[in-house]
Amino acid sequence: MTSTSLAAPPDGGSMIRLTEILHRSVKLRQRRFEMLPLRGQGAPFTEPHARNPSDSLPPSELADLISSMSVIGLLEPVLAEEIVVDGKAPTIRLVTGERRLRAMRWGAVNRPDNPHFQALPAVVCPGPLSEEERHMWRFVENFAREPLRPGEQAAALLYQRCAILVGKLLKAGKPVPQEVYAIPDPAERFLALEKIRGTDSSCAAPWSEVLDRLGLQLNERKAGELVRAFRALPRDLTEEMDEAAVRLNTRIRFAELRNGRAQAAEGIWAALKSTKRLHLLPTAVNVGLEEPELGPEEIVTEAEERQDAANADRRAKLTRVPTRVEGQEETEEGGDNAASPLGVDEVAAIAEPDRPLQPAAPAPEAVPVPDAMPADAAPSRPAVEPDTIRTALDGIRGLLAEVRAGKEIARYDRGSLRLALRELHAHLNDASAGGATDDDAITEGSEAA
Repeated sequence: MTSTSLAAPPDGGSMIRLTEILHRSVKLRQRRFEMLPLRGQGAPFTEPHARNPSDSLPPSELADLISSMSVIGLLEPVLAEEIVVDGKAPTIRLVTGERRLRAMRWGAVNRPDNPHFQALPAVVCPGPLSEEERHMWRFVENFAREPLRPGEQAAALLYQRCAILVGKLLKAGKPVPQEVYAIPDPAERFLALEKIRGTDSSCAAPWSEVLDRLGLQLNERKAGELVRAFRALPRDLTEEMDEAAVRLNTRIRFAELRNGRAQAAEGIWAALKSTKRLHLLPTAVNVGLEEPELGPEEIVTEAEERQDAANADRRAKLTRVPTRVEGQEETEEGGDNAASPLGVDEVAAIAEPDRPLQPAAPAPEAVPVPDAMPADAAPSRPAVEPDTIRTALDGIRGLLAEVRAGKEIARYDRGSLRLALRELHAHLNDASAGGATDDDAITEGSEAA
């Protein structure tokens, strides 16, 4: 192992070689996933001088990180090494992730009731690490923190599963031929190793062990879906979908269409790719599955018509200004009879931009409101300025336009959006139901990943 081999990205600049890099070091191969305490014995410390990150008020650069963690938790574990000194309890020294540790420690002190700040997700390996091993680990983590694409993540999962399976086979006295190591495709290599394992359950490599080794906060169902989509599609198509940021659910549906109508699926992909309209892919796949008699060109045309109709309905809904019923008191503006500037569909579109758009249901007609208000009605409050509402709507429309064009919202920005939408939804409910709120109406979305 030489330092020059660590100075450049893996072959192809892809996460697919992540496991090979980690397996160059004996210590890094023994890494494990743990939930570390944030205080007391076993809590990590940082260099120099074994200092602890500050528990004081968070600096401005940590505010968004803390907001995101408070809603969805820490998605990327920190990296740490375990230092063992004779006669003393082991200590945990941080290798990478000081900003995440500082944010978690601040949350543990200032938001002790939030379950996301109870313990620190960490990948720990035996120490002390050499400078070369530290450099390798930091490089791998920085590379892994790039937005993970489903194809690359599936390949990394399969490479790790192969590595676990090889170790168990060799330990059980079952040799692995050199030609199996030479198989470049991780799915094909895993199948070859499974043939060697046969029915020996003691040599199996379950997903739970794979995820623990990699330190990924990913459930087994999602891991299985990633790998199934990876296996079902040609490698060149997987790479193209990675470049186009096609989401996992769309890949699974596309593989389903391709399994029954391969020619139609290939025609849809070619037509949308050549015309740079891949944002229509989720809708086109649904049309192909629902309308088996249509050809690729007809499917694309139908998908475009559905998308245009859905966009027109959404624009109409977002631009509709609620009219005040004559005699209605100011406190009832924004109640059940008012058109919501941002409905659940729009929130879902932000949380899941790749979801096929469907035309919005027509809004119910306004019901006349009696002139007299109940005696116990809430006192009137000043209305939000119309310019403020219009500015907010313009910003939301601009965001939706970029999302529909295929752009992705960064992970921490998604957390900030969810917080703002949750609070806004609570205020909307308060206006319509006299103080009652329904936080569950906001879809939290998935992610972690």
